[in-house]
Amino acid sequence: MPTPNRAVADASAELPPGPAARYWLDALWRATATVDTLRERAANMSAHEAAGMPPLLHFESEPVTDGRDLDPPSNYRLLRVTRCGTDALEKHVRKGAAPVMVVDPRAGHGPGIGGFKRDSEVGMALLEGHPVYFVVFDPEPVEGQTLGAVVETLAAFIDIVAKRHRGNAPIVYGNCQGGWAITLALSHCEHRAALAVLNGSPLSYWAGERGINPMRLLGGFTGGVWPAHWMSDLGHGRFDGAWLVQNFEALRPEGVFRKYDTLFAQPEAEHDRFLEFERWWNGFYQLAREEMLAIAGDLFVGNRLEDGEVVVDGHCRADLKRIGAPLVIFSSYGDNITPPHQALGWLKAVFPTTEDLVAAGQRVVYLLHKQVGHLGIFVSAGVARREHRAIVHHAGTIQGLEPGLYEMVLDDGATGDVATGASFEPRRLEDLPFDANPTGFDKVQALSEAAERAYAQWVSPWVRMVATPESARQLREMHPMRVSRQVWSEKATPALAWLPWTQQWLEQWGAHDLDRAANPWYQLERVGADAYAQAWESWRTSRDLWAEVVFQQLYAS
Repeated sequence: MPTPNRAVADASAELPPGPAARYWLDALWRATATVDTLRERAANMSAHEAAGMPPLLHFESEPVTDGRDLDPPSNYRLLRVTRCGTDALEKHVRKGAAPVMVVDPRAGHGPGIGGFKRDSEVGMALLEGHPVYFVVFDPEPVEGQTLGAVVETLAAFIDIVAKRHRGNAPIVYGNCQGGWAITLALSHCEHRAALAVLNGSPLSYWAGERGINPMRLLGGFTGGVWPAHWMSDLGHGRFDGAWLVQNFEALRPEGVFRKYDTLFAQPEAEHDRFLEFERWWNGFYQLAREEMLAIAGDLFVGNRLEDGEVVVDGHCRADLKRIGAPLVIFSSYGDNITPPHQALGWLKAVFPTTEDLVAAGQRVVYLLHKQVGHLGIFVSAGVARREHRAIVHHAGTIQGLEPGLYEMVLDDGATGDVATGASFEPRRLEDLPFDANPTGFDKVQALSEAAERAYAQWVSPWVRMVATPESARQLREMHPMRVSRQVWSEKATPALAWLPWTQQWLEQWGAHDLDRAANPWYQLERVGADAYAQAWESWRTSRDLWAEVVFQQLYAS
C-alpha cells in the first residue's frame, strides 16, 4: 500500500476561504472516504467468507449441542453465553433465574442480530439476571435438510436448556423467522416453554394493509413456489440467501439510498457503524431445497399454519391452539416486512372469539411500536433498552396473567438504569383490526400448486441434470448482491488500493472540512439528497399501490 510523501504534509495548504471551494474540496474528500469504506466492506466480506462466516456475536460463548448430532440432523447449534467482554453483564445473572434462549432469523443472513452489541436482546436478558443461550446456524444446511428437521432441532434445544436448569423451562425469544420456527416447535407434540416472545414474526402470511405491505403479493406475480424450486435446482440443491436479502432491499429503495447517502454525508462519523452492520448484512447463508419449498409452499404462499395443516415430523401437525406457553407478540407499524396484521391476524382465524381464547387457557400479550422498522426491532439499542428489557423484566407478571388477550402498555419517559414500567390492558379479539384471510390469495395458492406440479414433473429433472456444484458456485458469485459489493475490492479494481493514500493526502491539504454543516453549499446538498430520497419513496408508494390494484384485478375481482 503506498504511503503519503512527508514533503506533502509539510507543504499542506490552508483551506480556501470561499464556501464553494471548501465545499467542493470537502466533497472530494468525502467521496474518497466513502469509496474507501466500500473497499473495506469488500475486504471484510471476503475475510468473513474465508473464515467460514462465523456468528457475529458481541458476547463470548461455549458450545452446548450441535444439531448435526441429533435425529433428524440440521445445521443449527446451541451456544451458552458466558461473557460480555469488558461490560461484564454476566455478573448480573441470578441463581435459579429462568434461562433465556434467543433464536436468530435464518432468512438469508447469518446469526448474530439478537446479540450484535451490548444493548441487544442478549444483553438485556443478562442485565435482568437470566442465563442466556443463543441458537446459531452454519452457512450450509445439512444435505436434504427439511423444515421438520429444523423445528425438531429447536424443540430439542428447548428441552436441553430446561434439563440444564433442573426442569426450569426457558423463555424462548424468536426473531422474525426464528419466531415462527419456535412457534412450530411449541405447537406440536406438547413441547413447552415458560414464555415465547415473537419479535416481528409472521404467522398470518396473507394479511397486510393494502398498498403498504407488498411482499405478501409477490407469489401472485411470480407464479408461486416454482421460482424458488428453480433457483434451488440451479444451486445444486441449495437456495442462495442473497435472493432473500435482495427482496428486502427492493422493498424500500429509499432506505438503500439513505444508507449510502448518510455515509457520504458524514463518513468520519458513520464509518465504523456502517462496516459493523454491513459485515452482518452481506453474509449470505444457504437454505436446503426441501426446507425452502416447505417454507414457501406451506407458509408464505399456502398459509396453512392457521388451519393446522403443516406437518412437522410425519405424525405431528403444528396446531396453534396447542401452544402451552404464554405468548408475547412484539410488532411495529413501521415494519413493512412483518406488519402487525401478519403478527396478530392469525389469532382471529384460530380463536373465533375472545371466549374461545380464554377457554383454550392461552395468554397472549401484544406490544405495538409506532414506527421502528423490521430490523430496528432486533438491532436498535433504544428498542433493546426499552421494549426488550421490559419484556424480560415483566416475564413473571405475564406468566401470572389470567387467560385472555392483553396489550402491553409501557410507561412514558426516558429509559434509565432500570426496566421500563408496564401495564397489561385486557383487550378483545373482536376489536383487532386485522383480517387474516383477504380475498384472492386462495387463487394464488391454487395457481402456485399447479405451476409447481408442472415444474417438478417436466422441468426440474432437466435442470438438476445440468446443474453441478461448480455451476452453482459460479451462479452465487455472479449474484448482483455479491457483485455490487465485490466490485469495490482491490482484487476487482486494483486502483482502489490508492484510496487510503489519496484520502490522507487530501486531509493534509486541508480538504477535510470539520465545520461542513455550516456551509450553505453543504446544506443545499442535503436538501437535494432529501428530495431525491423522497422521490424514491414516492415512486415506491406508487409501485406498491399499483401492485395492489393489479393483484386485486387478477385474483380478487
